[in-house]
Amino acid sequence: MSPRSASVNEELRRRSRERLLEATVELVSERGYEATTLGDIAERAGSARGLISYYFPGKRQLLQSAVHRLMHLTLEEALEREPRTEDGRERLARAIDAILGLAMARPVLMRTHMAGILQAEGFVQCPEQQRLAFLLRDTVTRYGSEDVDADYPLLRALLMGAVVAVLLPGAPMPVARLRAELFHRYGLDWEQGMPPGGGPPDGMPFTASGLPALPAPAALSTARDRVPRQSSTSSKSSK
Repeated sequence: MSPRSASVNEELRRRSRERLLEATVELVSERGYEATTLGDIAERAGSARGLISYYFPGKRQLLQSAVHRLMHLTLEEALEREPRTEDGRERLARAIDAILGLAMARPVLMRTHMAGILQAEGFVQCPEQQRLAFLLRDTVTRYGSEDVDADYPLLRALLMGAVVAVLLPGAPMPVARLRAELFHRYGLDWEQGMPPGGGPPDGMPFTASGLPALPAPAALSTARDRVPRQSSTSSKSSK
């Protein structure tokens, strides 16, 4: 039997890694983080236990990569669903709905993911996170940003904050209200994306009600301006 080519070996490694990521999402969603062992993940993926250590430094890094992959696939599906569109405002609306929808569909998984990010490891720089970042940056670009390097982190922070608010134990925010706030920040029509039933919350102005949307760059500037800035005094005192 002739040895496998480098391309075949690379494809096998890719599939093996993806099986581990899929198994992690499934098990943590079912059992929670603490009750899921690396042995459980390997068994569900049909892989050797030692293979996990080959790809990932530990369970926390494995989980982050698994969730980032799920977020990337979910966002990609939302952006490219029919009818396909190149309209930047519609794509941003779809992106917001995709991330909020994932928080609602996978609360245990996403709550665990956010908790891990807030620990010492922070963001894991893995291929899955980079693919997710590319899609979000592209969304901001198509929306009309004139400063993607500033506007992409802002969008990411707003989405992360919304996910935390949805999943906050004991005091969750209604998804419709959070969606309304994000859509208002970016001048999006409530009917764009995948709107929930019942219409916008009372008191929230939207283009569906006859009010004009902000042009894309103006909406981004408004969102940036609403983020609180540290005063020079507080900045100095924190050093």
